[in-house]
Parts: sequence; C-alpha cells; structure tokens
Amino acid sequence: MADWVLHVDMDQFIAAVEVLRRPELAGLPVIVGGRGDPTERAVVSTASYEAREFGIGSGMPLKIAARKAPDDAVFLPVDHDAYAVASGEVMAALRRLPDVVLEVVGWDECFLGVSTDDPEALARAAQAAVLQATDLHCSVGIGDNKVRAKIATEFGKPRGVFRLTADNWFEVMGERSTRELWGIGSKVQKRLAAHGITTVRELADADERTLVTEFGPRMGVWYHGLGSGIGPAVVDDTPWIARSHSRETTFQENLTTPEQIEDAIAELASQAFEDCAAEGRAVVRVHLKVRYAPFETRTLGRKLPRPTVERDDFVAAALALGTALDPGREVRLLGVRAEMTMPDAGDGTERTPVRGRI
Repeated sequence: MADWVLHVDMDQFIAAVEVLRRPELAGLPVIVGGRGDPTERAVVSTASYEAREFGIGSGMPLKIAARKAPDDAVFLPVDHDAYAVASGEVMAALRRLPDVVLEVVGWDECFLGVSTDDPEALARAAQAAVLQATDLHCSVGIGDNKVRAKIATEFGKPRGVFRLTADNWFEVMGERSTRELWGIGSKVQKRLAAHGITTVRELADADERTLVTEFGPRMGVWYHGLGSGIGPAVVDDTPWIARSHSRETTFQENLTTPEQIEDAIAELASQAFEDCAAEGRAVVRVHLKVRYAPFETRTLGRKLPRPTVERDDFVAAALALGTALDPGREVRLLGVRAEMTMPDAGDGTERTPVRGRI
C-alpha cells in the first residue's frame, strides 16, 4: 500500500454553520463578519457561495461587501464559540476513521495521513463521516505530500475529491499563476514577476540562486521547490501549541491623537499579556500592527531584552514600538502580539518540538 496525504477542508465553514442554525437562510447570500453590522468597520470572515457570486470574499471590508451585496443578502455577527464546537465535532468524526493520523491545521481544515491502495475511497468515507456527524460538507484533496494535497482541495470544491501528485503536477499546475501556489501571496508574486517568473512551470525552471538572492537561503529554496510541488509528506498528530497571543481592534472612529493611540496600545498589550500569563509562559517578543487611514498596514517587531512575566515590562515594550508610528496619520486599527517561550524553554529557545503550519 502507498502512503497518502489527504487534506480535508470544510466548504464555506462559518457560513454553513450559520445556515444550519438558521435553515431559512439556505440559498441566500450570507456574509459573516464583525458584529454583523455592515455600517461598522469590520471585515468579512466568510461569505457563502451565493455571496461569492457577487464578488464578496474573506478579508473584504463589510462596507464594501454591503455595496456589492444584493438586497436579500444577510449579514451576521461572528460567533467563535459556535464554530469551535462545530470544528470539534468535525475533527472527532475524522479521528474515528480507521488507521489514519490526523493533524489539525485550523477550525475548518486538517490533514489525514494513511497507507492505502484507494485514497479516493478514504476521501469519500471522510466526507460521509463528517456529513453524518455534523450535516456539514467538505472537500478533500489527495496528494503525495501536504503541498499537493492542499492545492488539490481547491480543484475538488465544493463537496468533491481531487488527486494531485508528481505524475500530474505540471499537467494541472504548470501554466497557472504562481499566486495559485500555497504560501505565495500577492507580494511574493510581484517579486517573482520582476524576475520574469509568472507561472508555476517558470518557477520550477528558475535558477535557484536567483531565488536565494531575492528571498534568502531558506525561503528561496522553499519557493523554488513549490514550483515542482515539493513539500513535507509527514502528517503529525502532535497537539498544536500556541507560539503567541494577539489582540487587535478596528476603531469605529479613527484615532487622531498620540494619547488615544498610547491608551489603545497599552490596553491591547495588557490583554495579549494576560492571555500568555494564563498559560504560565513568559513573553519574549512584541509585535505591533497598525492600519493607517484609509487602508495602509504596517507591522513592527522587537525582541525583549529577556523573557518576562511582568505585565508592565511587556506594555512598556509595546509602547516603545508605538513611538515609531507616524504622528501625522490617523489610525483605524491597532494590534499587539506577544510571542511566548515554548514549554521547557525558559530562555526563549525552542527545546520542545512543536508542529507549526506548513
């Protein structure tokens, strides 16, 4: 039997959970985000397939979504607790499948590792198990590693199964944009295009030295491998351990004074620190995210002089980052993230193997 990686991805997960709770919404454009008020500043968490037909997608400001949405569209607030419960039921159903290793990578997705001669049969069994347990649908990508399985899922949506391996990689992906590769965003796509690399095949054929010069020795090699669909193939069921906690808020009215910004940073830093303190872990690094009006985002980061369990030390470090903000610009969003020591690593080094996202 061959070893396979299956990527299970729930279809329009958040919107589907909401429709289960409100069957009368079935078939309507459903947009979930913020407090469900499209006049407020917030972004779309998930849009149903019906809403996506109008160009509405995750990460879009609700105000823009409202302009695109038809009259019968329904806006709903985010309900994290409900999605966590549904996610737990999905993962529990998949864990009951025989002879599989399950690696959770998010609320609505996971990898399954299995040895079998018929991965499609297992994919269908996974879909049936999830549907029976939750009344929710999922798509499954089959691959010989995680990268190919993850990308394959998009070809199976919705409710389908697709296999992508070394045998059909270039047939399926060769002429597609590099943006369609898992892990390549718009900024990397533009940097690749500056070197004449626009398709997956061109990335695979590129000079690795050029990519290393552009992106560094680690990411240059990684991006070059992505062009051929190369990636890790081991599915790890080690429980995920958070590396950081963050808090952020979008302000309904822009912050315009240094005092307002300082107060907001201090409050967010205190909240993020408390999340870390609840785990009994020291903080080793602080990050500050700012979104200026109208919509320009910057991030800043700094390693602390030493791991700390003192709230005042962390808040002071966050405020110090805030001094680098442009005092002449209005602020519409602020976020603070606290990176923590890992278990058994009091000095901030990672001594405990921790599974992270690929």
